[in-house]
Amino acid sequence: MKQELVLPRTLTKRQLVAVIHRHAAQLAKTGRIAQTRKYYQHGDCSVFEHCANVAYVSCVLFMKLGIEADWPELIRGALLHDYFLYDWHDRKTCHPAHAVYHPTLARNNARMDYELTEKEEDIILHHMFPLTIMPPKSKEAWMVCLADKICALTETFGKVCVRL
Repeated sequence: MKQELVLPRTLTKRQLVAVIHRHAAQLAKTGRIAQTRKYYQHGDCSVFEHCANVAYVSCVLFMKLGIEADWPELIRGALLHDYFLYDWHDRKTCHPAHAVYHPTLARNNARMDYELTEKEEDIILHHMFPLTIMPPKSKEAWMVCLADKICALTETFGKVCVRL
């Protein structure tokens, strides 16, 4: 059964972080999302923190632009977009084409642990566009694609968006 979540046009940072945290806690009950805390993504930010940042920035962008979104799918897709479960900095264990390859691996891992909607798969598979050839299909996937690039830059230069 699809979970309904209506976000008001504005939430405080604390309220939005709490919503994202609830979704992450739900994912942690049945999957391996906790493993993403032990791998670093950009700077000193873990993969989990990066995914939470992307969820946060995606939601903020939707709210600021006044665009309706499917909030549960947006947040879950963002939290799972880098669910590849390895250290991409380790050249011995990392796929040589990580940037292009990891969305498919993340989707496959997420499929093993969770029931995914078509939109959640779209978010995960296409967040690296234009490196991946196929563009996102949904507005939620486009926003995660944009938020992922914003967060990667801010995390790399030491300005983390949010920590859960």
